[in-house]
Amino acid sequence: MAITQLVTHSGGFHADELLSSVVLTRLFPQAELLRSRDRQTITPAENKIIYDVGGAFDAEAQIFDHHQRPGPLREDDQPYSSFGLIWAHYGRDYLTAMDVPAGDIEAIHAKFDEKFVLPIDLLDNGAMEPSVAGPLSILTLPSLLGSLKPVFDDASPTADDDAFLTALPIARSFVEAQIRNFAAKARAVGIVEEAIANAGTSAILELPMGMPYRSALDKAEADHILFVVHPRGEDWTLGGIKLSSETFEQRADLPLAWAGLTDADLEAASGVVGAKFCHNARFIAVASTREAILEMAELAVQEAQKES
Repeated sequence: MAITQLVTHSGGFHADELLSSVVLTRLFPQAELLRSRDRQTITPAENKIIYDVGGAFDAEAQIFDHHQRPGPLREDDQPYSSFGLIWAHYGRDYLTAMDVPAGDIEAIHAKFDEKFVLPIDLLDNGAMEPSVAGPLSILTLPSLLGSLKPVFDDASPTADDDAFLTALPIARSFVEAQIRNFAAKARAVGIVEEAIANAGTSAILELPMGMPYRSALDKAEADHILFVVHPRGEDWTLGGIKLSSETFEQRADLPLAWAGLTDADLEAASGVVGAKFCHNARFIAVASTREAILEMAELAVQEAQKES
């Protein structure tokens, strides 16, 4: 039987059922989204998917709640929220609907679960404190989505439902953007691997366009590569490589003498005709031609090797 109803609880909302709704409304766009605690409405049926309400988890019966005791746990005993349960059961179908290539689905499903779904599960179950984000806690996705709830003195009888429906496309944009980014990184791997092979022992990696390269670089253990060049519009860029995603520190900085210079001043300092810009923090430079950016890259490598 076709799914004609997607049922979650009424009243205030949280990130877990909102994000679950993102997944389910894409897979079942013709189904009616209902927010209710009415006993008959939240009773399982073949035409319903019920989530974050109902007091049970039974994938065959299409009910995905986590508030009962004991609640459903992952293999490592970390708790599920409704989002984790929905993602575990419907996430692969969702990725297919997002046109993720079949060969990438398992890896992206696992990565999205680890990076996006699990934190929602832990926060919703109180297994992680929002304070772990420090002064940025108010800017976490659950907090931002929660800020879309109606204010306390909104007397409208439909305030909660109206706010939920307003928040849904916003939540969707975050989920879909993350999936697109993961899919793009997967597409980039082969291109970067080929570029690394072409670079050989050179400290300069040339890419055909700007793209995610760090994971392929780490996988190849290409620690000798210090800088990346690629075209950007009509210009070319030269960039440093961060030691990790948690720091701004790089394997090598661009020459100190170039810092903050542009156009004629940078040409004079570098000796490269076509040099256009170097950031004051020395992590990116721009030139007007491929020849100019490769010349700058060679000079940067020489300077870095002197310093080391």
